[in-house]
Amino acid sequence: MLTDRQRMILSAIIDNYIQSAEPVGSRTISKREGVGFSSATIRNEMADLEELGYLEQPHTSAGRVPSTKGYRFYVDNLIQPRNISEKDLFNIKQVFADRISKMEQAIESTASILSQVTNYTSIVLGPEMFEHRLKHIQIVPLSESQAVAIIVTHTGRVENKLLDLPVGVHPGEIEKLVNILNAKLVDVPLWQLRQRIYQEIAGEMRRHVEQYEEMLHMLENSFMTEEADRVFLRGATKIMNQPEFRDVDKVKDIMELFEQNDQLIRLLDSPAEGLQVRIGQENGLDAIKECSIVTTPYYIGGKAIGVVGILGPTRMEYDKVISVLDYLARGLSTMLTNQFDKK
Repeated sequence: MLTDRQRMILSAIIDNYIQSAEPVGSRTISKREGVGFSSATIRNEMADLEELGYLEQPHTSAGRVPSTKGYRFYVDNLIQPRNISEKDLFNIKQVFADRISKMEQAIESTASILSQVTNYTSIVLGPEMFEHRLKHIQIVPLSESQAVAIIVTHTGRVENKLLDLPVGVHPGEIEKLVNILNAKLVDVPLWQLRQRIYQEIAGEMRRHVEQYEEMLHMLENSFMTEEADRVFLRGATKIMNQPEFRDVDKVKDIMELFEQNDQLIRLLDSPAEGLQVRIGQENGLDAIKECSIVTTPYYIGGKAIGVVGILGPTRMEYDKVISVLDYLARGLSTMLTNQFDKK
């Protein structure tokens, strides 16, 4: 258990290191307003904090830097959420003031303002497609061999899928198929569509639609969705502005991670509830062992449907990030519930 003095000194070191990105010495801390301890006393406490694993000394005779354990104690016990500036509040409120008809537009706007306000990389995980329900489907022939399926969900999401038409199918048969689908499948969750087609639609197709087996196969492909569509990433290059990422190899590994949507989904799609802070090696990926990820879910009608996240250096401004992230997630939840909750 740390003493009050050790807690104050650890907090001062981390606050200073977050701002300077330079190892912090005892003399620097002794000059901080309100510290009131000599350099010698602080130096002794820093040595003890290093021995306990809260600080590290990167070079002999240099100052100390926080360890993952130090950051974890700082986040869990020492910081207080920071008040959001009036300018940032104004910019955030502008996002929620605009009437947004599509959920993706709301999520994209949230990702953009989050990166802009924090100056870190934002990653927002959109809802899984099985949370969406069918509102309307249209199949538009493009040629004798291809068509585009336009799937509109209750949230306003529009999916366009290129389809290979069965050989020799008549446009009138496609129209019959679309009419059956819209009559029978409206408000069905997308994840149930293939099952419902085979259980409830296949018999009617057999009676009214020629080449129904080929058409069933075509439909099955049209209802497949991509997990990659769930990831909204903004400010990817902002990590390069941080002095600890001047090493090209470090940045290269992180940029490669940003291209792997399955990895990003696993990073954000945590079963844990509420706001989460994962620091350095707690993330379990070597590419971001010097980064922290702060995440929190957002909701529609009280049900979590996605995650808002920030990725930055372990030396991030946790107090600011936590405040902004919490405020944005609550605003996004309210907006989505008001516009898309169809109870």
